[in-house]
Amino acid sequence: MSNKMWGGRFATGPDAIMEEINASIGFDQRLFRQDIAGSIAHATMLAETGILTTEDRDSIIAGLTEVLAEIEGGSFTFSRALEDIHMNVESRLREKIGDAAGRLHTARSRNDQVATDFKLYVRDTIDTLVVQVHTLQLALVEKAEEEAETIMPGFTHLQSAQPVTFGHHLLAYVEMLGRDAGRLLDARKRLNESPLGSAALAGTPYPIDRHMTAEKLGFDRPTANSLDAVSDRDFILETLAAASICAMHLSRFAEEMVIWSSAQFGFVRLSDKFTTGSSIMPQKRNPDAAELVRAKIGRILGALTSLIVVMKGLPLAYSKDMQEDKEVAFDALDSLSLSLAAMTGMVADMAPNRERMRVSAAAGFSTATDIADWLVRELNIPFRDAHHITGQIVALAEQKNCGLEGLTIEDFKFVDQRIDSRVHKVLTVEASVAARKSYGGTDPANVLIQAARWKTELTGEPHEPKPLGKKKHGGHGDGGVE
Repeated sequence: MSNKMWGGRFATGPDAIMEEINASIGFDQRLFRQDIAGSIAHATMLAETGILTTEDRDSIIAGLTEVLAEIEGGSFTFSRALEDIHMNVESRLREKIGDAAGRLHTARSRNDQVATDFKLYVRDTIDTLVVQVHTLQLALVEKAEEEAETIMPGFTHLQSAQPVTFGHHLLAYVEMLGRDAGRLLDARKRLNESPLGSAALAGTPYPIDRHMTAEKLGFDRPTANSLDAVSDRDFILETLAAASICAMHLSRFAEEMVIWSSAQFGFVRLSDKFTTGSSIMPQKRNPDAAELVRAKIGRILGALTSLIVVMKGLPLAYSKDMQEDKEVAFDALDSLSLSLAAMTGMVADMAPNRERMRVSAAAGFSTATDIADWLVRELNIPFRDAHHITGQIVALAEQKNCGLEGLTIEDFKFVDQRIDSRVHKVLTVEASVAARKSYGGTDPANVLIQAARWKTELTGEPHEPKPLGKKKHGGHGDGGVE
């Protein structure tokens, strides 16, 4: 018995092992909407150019609409013997409308069909991901507004460096995510060319109108080279690269949530919705959602690496190796979508312990740089000299086992006689963050200005900066720890 998919060249069907390795319907069935949309556009164009009768066009479109309803309704039976979504849909269409279904594949190949389907799917997924990124950004912005005056330690090398505000810290991730959205949108712009009509690799002798199908499917234009059109997978590689960077940003934030929610730090409390307990330790509140987000980068970056390795040695045009593009891509994009949703929920529910943060911000001589800046600003001492003097002040505080604010004016004068009592004004963490008024700095007023800018950009509606003075530091109930 000949194989109806491959035509008369093959006298028998595939071996069971061949069927197992060759079939993709187990994962590419999720392309059904894109496949049917592409077929409807193709049939419409074939009729407009006189290649297909209007009767056949109407029959094909009606049949495809019924097939779509069956798949969406769950009554459609997918067949592994039919390999992929394209042949499953076409086979069912033939059962419904007869020979007219066989005319649908005129002037196209599965090569340009799958490239079109996959581009449509990736484009739809990018649109969803960008919305999710913006939703997470907005959650971070709103939390940053609430915590614009909440002081926390800023770290370098995970060592206490200078005081910053919690709002400023959260806005750093808003900036990262803004770049992530930009990269995804850049990938979308470059992928938005239609491969449909490129056929197997060389184009087609039929008088088709590729601009028409491109327009009907929402593409900017048809691809200009048929060989490139069917062999290109740059669009998913670029999307996975953008997804990997985004996942890396989410992983960094998740790592901080894990650290912050520990008893040793106690900066934030994650809600019951995003934590789990222990089977034997009743006191435990584990940040499992954050840990799982942290781990997703491995799957997403792995998908990018896997597909680059698949593509690196392929000659033009299409090779069956390229069937390996979709399974890893689907998993990676699903993982990023889930991570974005989980992170948005955690941010919304996250409760900071403001007093714990402030106490930690004041530790580790974090206002030392403020002393050096004061020496430069008030006493006109060169910064390198001021740096050295401040180092001696820190050493003295260590000897006396106190913070910088615990030193007397006599202690300061012991190090340098030029220092006067005005220096005490720069020793508080509040003074330190308020002094960082440079553009992009941690000053609470700056934070509120940047938050308003982002809210305007994300919502499309103008927002004015909120006034300062809403929050007071301290008090249990500001977050707590387990």
